[in-house]
Amino acid sequence: MVYTVTFNPAIDYVVRMESFTAGAVNRTAGELIQYGGKGINVSVMLRRLGVANTALGFVAGFTGRAVEEGLRTEGVNADFIRLSGGLTRINIKMMADKESEINGRGPDIDQAALAALYAKLEDLTAGDYLVLAGSVPASLPADIYRRILERLRGRGIQAVVDAEGGLLRETLAYRPFLVKPNSVELGAMFDARLETDGQIEDCAGRLRQMGARNILVSRAARGAILLDETGLVHKITAPKGQVKNSVGAGDSMAAGFLAGWLETGDYAAALRMGTAAGSATAFSDGLAEREQVEKLLEMNYEAFPSPSAD
Repeated sequence: MVYTVTFNPAIDYVVRMESFTAGAVNRTAGELIQYGGKGINVSVMLRRLGVANTALGFVAGFTGRAVEEGLRTEGVNADFIRLSGGLTRINIKMMADKESEINGRGPDIDQAALAALYAKLEDLTAGDYLVLAGSVPASLPADIYRRILERLRGRGIQAVVDAEGGLLRETLAYRPFLVKPNSVELGAMFDARLETDGQIEDCAGRLRQMGARNILVSRAARGAILLDETGLVHKITAPKGQVKNSVGAGDSMAAGFLAGWLETGDYAAALRMGTAAGSATAFSDGLAEREQVEKLLEMNYEAFPSPSAD
């Protein structure tokens, strides 16, 4: 079974406008509501790709109930902890001449609610996958991902971590199955600007030396690089298409990779599925449907492995 954790879910209100003028009345050309938060995006995309999963996390108020209902409509098992105060946040994603976001703060998570999450995690068993994705609310310990993996140590649970900086770095000692930084996030971890494949491979190799088993580095229109635990470096170009939306593309890539791995047990196939899923979402108004991912899988874009340099 796959489980995702989203500490700060959201309702994403996506609006499209030809342009935006500050201080004036602006009217939308189109609107979309979707249920967001990185772990939730992974859950929805996994389900659309045929992978059953359970979404864990925290919700509050009427917006929290809307998130739960929306996920159940998608076929995702929503097993959230309901908080007594506050509201699950609403994020505004504005697609105009520039892409802008206004993200809500979200409710506080107290120690009792965190203990309830720990109790749910006790139900995970060997062979289960746990996806930890996104930032951490200020009301939680900054090293919460590390604390979770410490509690699960030695139980055969496969962790997927999509986070930045210290939040990611602190999980590496627990040998996560997959980490998924983009090239900018990877460079920031080593105070470097990564411009070449060799630089990306070098930094990904350093993450592997620190404990990560597989490192998937997304590069937007330039495709992706995967350093797998067998020592191979896989590179793939991105399929061509019109980019409409960047929200959820990285989460879709992580979900596609995991879905491809669970289906085939092959890293090259998983990378191809992940790239197709991430690109399909980038070419869509919201998270991509399965048919859109499958259409991209049929396209002829290049993927090849090579020996690791380290």
